[in-house]
Formats: sequence, structure tokens, C-alpha cells
Amino acid sequence: MGILTGLFKRVKRKQSQNISPPVVNQSPTPLSPVINQSSSSSQPDPNAQLMQLEARMNQEMIQSQPLQLKTLPKPRQNWTGKLFWPAILIGIPVGAVYIVNLPYPVIRRPVAKVAPILLLPSQINIDSNFKQSMSLFQQAEQLIERPTSAADIDLGQQKLKEAKESLNAIPLNSGDEWSGYNYGWYNWQFSWGGFQQLRGRVGQLEAKVFQEKNSQALFVDAELALNTAKTQYQKAATPTDKRVAIASWQLAIDKLEEIPAVTLAGRSAQQKLVNYQREFKQEVGLAAGNEKVTTLIVSAQQFSRQAAQTGQNPPHKSEKWQEIEKLWQMAIDDLSQIPSQDLEGYAKARKLMAEYSANLGEIRVRRKAEEDSVNSFESAQNSIERLLASTPTDAKSLERNRTISQLQNIINDLDKVQNGTTVYLKAQKLKLQGQNKLKQLQPN
Repeated sequence: MGILTGLFKRVKRKQSQNISPPVVNQSPTPLSPVINQSSSSSQPDPNAQLMQLEARMNQEMIQSQPLQLKTLPKPRQNWTGKLFWPAILIGIPVGAVYIVNLPYPVIRRPVAKVAPILLLPSQINIDSNFKQSMSLFQQAEQLIERPTSAADIDLGQQKLKEAKESLNAIPLNSGDEWSGYNYGWYNWQFSWGGFQQLRGRVGQLEAKVFQEKNSQALFVDAELALNTAKTQYQKAATPTDKRVAIASWQLAIDKLEEIPAVTLAGRSAQQKLVNYQREFKQEVGLAAGNEKVTTLIVSAQQFSRQAAQTGQNPPHKSEKWQEIEKLWQMAIDDLSQIPSQDLEGYAKARKLMAEYSANLGEIRVRRKAEEDSVNSFESAQNSIERLLASTPTDAKSLERNRTISQLQNIINDLDKVQNGTTVYLKAQKLKLQGQNKLKQLQPN
């Protein structure tokens, strides 16, 4: 096209003066020979032929191009309407199965009698949780019952927690309902008795974990206190500081002995306790023994002073004598703990024990006297009441001999009231009245 156009332009420039351009038919007509309008020349016009050729080529190119139509958007398909009824048809039975498998006996029991196959999803879920809990429990039991380190107990506790979560996912009100039920093609291994037994074993294992954790905490605290007391003893500059450190050291060893031996911490403590005690004896030696003896003697003396102070200003009632007696006994018990290997402390303890035992014997005698005197005084009072009740108002009807005998018995009971008791003065007053009355009744 561009080449032809260029040729047309050149021809036009050359012939612009003498030749006028012919009229070219723009309609898509086939190329026809050019008829020269001028009679003066018989040669065809080349410019006209070129223009016709160009017009024909343009027309052919237009006809060869396909018609481009505007593509219209496809109409949207309404999928909601198409999916609505299938969803309804599927959702209703699925929802019904979901409802009947809820853990409510009111729903499940009627369905279990009529169509138990509908409860198969919940049974499969129960069976799965039960098997999972059994597996986790066995792992936890192995780690907790036979631990080798504290990490085993922690891992066992985690496994036990997961096992308990699986058990809690099983409804309690549906286990006995389907226990041991066997569907020909599906044999359900869950059992209500096994479920209850597993719950009990989980609780026991939880208590075991608590005991292990508590023992582990005691073991750590005791070891920390022991190391602290040992450091304090080594840095102590005065005897008082040494005594305080020794007491703390011994207390830490005592705490280690209190840890239950059935626990992992208890077994570890028993293994280390031998070394700790040997080290304590080597470091402290006789000082610890002397300190213990001194502590026991001081404690016994404190009890004895308290007993002596409580027994001041007698007479006392029987209950108070019992309290004083208990204080003397506690002082003697402290002294009896001093070992015979410590010669000096043992000798001093024996001397104090002799003194305290004598005081204890005296207190027991005074308590017995108080109890007997009170009994005799009460017996005399009862006799006086009976005598007054049986004495007639008419003196002529008085049985003199019987009354004299009763008065004599009353006086005898009052004579049993010992001096130094709480009822002695009252008994002497009644005795004097009885003697005067007896003299009046006796013949001259």
C-alpha cells in the first residue's frame, strides 16, 4: 500500500500540468480497462490504472478481515438455588444423628432401644477416648511409679493430665448404658467397669504425683538449708554463731530423714543422708553432742522451774497437782535423752533426775492426799444429809443409839481428811459440830 501510494504521488507531480486525474470509482467493482476520453491519443492512462488497482486492493483487504463482534458477558448461574435443596436433604439426617448422639440419657435411651445403630458415632468416639486414655495412663504409670529423675515425674504428670482429659470426654451417664454392647460387625471394647476402675487409678496416681512433688520440694529445701548451715558454721566467728549453725545443720538433717522413703526424693535423701551425717560428725564432732546435752539440760531446768512456780502457795486441787506432776515428768524425760557416752553431761543429768524424781514423788503423794480427803469430806457430807433427813421432829421419837452411831461414822470420815488439803478446814469445822452433838446425845 505504501509503495503504490508513493508511485501515485510521483506520477501526479510529473503530470500535474498537462494531465488531470481521472474519476475513480470507489465502489468495489472489478478492474475494467480505462476508456480514454480524448480522441487525440489511443494509449491507456497509467495513473488511472494504478488508482483502480489500489482501490481494488483496499476493497479486498476490507473483505478479508473478519467481523469483530463485541463479546457479551455470560449470564451468572444461580448456584444458591441449586444447592439449597441438596443441603436440606443432607443436613436434616446429619442434624438428627448429631442430636441423638448428644450425651443426654433422655434422648439416648429411647434411641438405644429402637435404633442403636444411630448411636454408633458416639460409641466410636467413646471407644477412641477410652483407648487413648488407657495408653496415656500406662505411660504415665510407668514414669511415675518407677521414675529415675524429676523429669520423669514431670513427663508422667503431663501424660496423666492428657489421660484424664480423654476420660473426661467420655460422658458419665452413657457408659453403663452401652457397656459391653456387641454389634456383629463392630465389637466395642469399652466397658463401664474398666472405665470406673481407670478413673480410680488416675486419682491414685494423681495422689502419688502430689506426694512425689511435695517430697521433691522438701528435699530441695532441706539440702539448701543444710548447705547454708554448713557455710554459716565454717564462717562463724563466735561460739554463739557456731551453736546456731550447728542447730540449723542438725535440723536440716532431721528434715531429710522425714522425707518418705517410698518417693524418689526419699530414696535420694537416704542415699545422701549417710554422707551428710558422716560429714556432720567430722566437722562438728563433740561440739554437736555437747550442744545437744546442754540444750536438754536447759530444757529440763525450765520445766522444773515452771513446776516449782506452779506448786507455790498450796493447798491445790487435784487437777492442779496433776499439772505440776506433768511438768516434773517432762523435765525428767528430757534428762533421760542424754546419752551415757557423754560422761560429764550424763553425770549432771543423773544428779538432776534424782532431784526431780523426788519432787515428782512428793507431788504424787500430795495429789493422792487431796483426792482421798475430798472423797472423805464428800462422804461425810452425804452422811450428814441422810442423818438430817431421817431425824424426826419429835425428840421423844429419836432413836438415840442409831443417831450416835451415824454421828460417829461422820466424825470418822472427817478424821480421814488430811492437813494441807483444800477441804481440811471445812472438815475440822464439821467435825467439831459433830463432836458437840455427840456429847449431847451420850448419857452422863
